[in-house]
Amino acid sequence: MRVALTGTPGTGKTSAAGHLSVPVVALGDVIEREGFWTERDDERDSLVADLNAIEGWLATEAADGDHIVESHLAHLLPADRVVVLRCRPDTLQDRLVDRGVSATKAQENTESEALDVVLSEAVGAIGRDQVFEIDTTDRTPEATAAAIEAVLAGEREPSAGTVDFTDHL
Repeated sequence: MRVALTGTPGTGKTSAAGHLSVPVVALGDVIEREGFWTERDDERDSLVADLNAIEGWLATEAADGDHIVESHLAHLLPADRVVVLRCRPDTLQDRLVDRGVSATKAQENTESEALDVVLSEAVGAIGRDQVFEIDTTDRTPEATAAAIEAVLAGEREPSAGTVDFTDHL
């Protein structure tokens, strides 16, 4: 089974992934290492990923056994389930600023989180019945990982649309 672990930057994907018992493919590392990008977006200080190249690589390099693909882009790739990590926008803003993210980029990400952008894309890609939201606002990385493990074990019901941050707009 392939599970996409996704969410707006700063929601805790990488932190939680470090506590999981299944193999994790850190897509950001793969993109840079394998050169799976088409251009550099200087305004956002990021690389534009080549999703077709990534999908081909995953089909050959990460095809066997259960694994998690971790990235804010993971929901755009084939998966059996999608876990969307969420975080209250004001807390997300603090996390991003603490990381040294520019004020403009932090604002863009917090607005995206309030508008459910990643969640909407995930539901559009795989359907509501395979999307699981986890609010990380007040969870430790270990508690978030335990919630992700519950999704993997089939112990958690799909929950797309249960987290609502629109009041932060």
